[in-house]
Amino acid sequence: MFNQTDTLGGRLPLLDPQMLSVEQKGLYDRINQTAVPWADSAHFQSKTKDGRLIGPFNPVLFSPHVTSAFLELQAIEEKYTSLSDRVRQVLILSVGAVWKSEYELYAHSAVARKAGLSEESIRSLVSGGLPDDLSDQEKIAQRFARQLSTEHSVDDALYREAERTFGQQGLVDAITLIGIYHSVCALLNAFEIPAPQEQV
Repeated sequence: MFNQTDTLGGRLPLLDPQMLSVEQKGLYDRINQTAVPWADSAHFQSKTKDGRLIGPFNPVLFSPHVTSAFLELQAIEEKYTSLSDRVRQVLILSVGAVWKSEYELYAHSAVARKAGLSEESIRSLVSGGLPDDLSDQEKIAQRFARQLSTEHSVDDALYREAERTFGQQGLVDAITLIGIYHSVCALLNAFEIPAPQEQV
């Protein structure tokens, strides 16, 4: 009988929490204490009923030292960013749309919903569009993230507009977040990690 749990790792097996090394177990515990409650509060699934991590949280267990540092970068970005929650989610969904990263779009649609973005805006961002009901600041964020992600550069007019809107610190914060989610999407897409269809 088909079990969706068997496919949620994509090209990787979902690691059994009982079979982890000491280093993997330390990272697993950290994710359970931080990312899993965050996912639960936004209403997206980050692990199976038997405790195996899904989405990007499973592959990071395969390289616990490197990805522990990456998770630290994510935590620091979120703690010290000058960007609003809504702008951050616009940037993240814009990157996910370029990559067509199924799990990233699934998870951050939920987070964007919690941040107050409308369903219409979320659908448009997921498809690569520029929603009408975003603020001017959020529209600039979408255009900046999309142009940087697709063309690997930003034209001078858009750069100046973004600099006026976010300031130089805000641009560094935005570009750092965009880079983080290029890495997340690369991890998800290379291992063909899907979004869950139902609670498993």
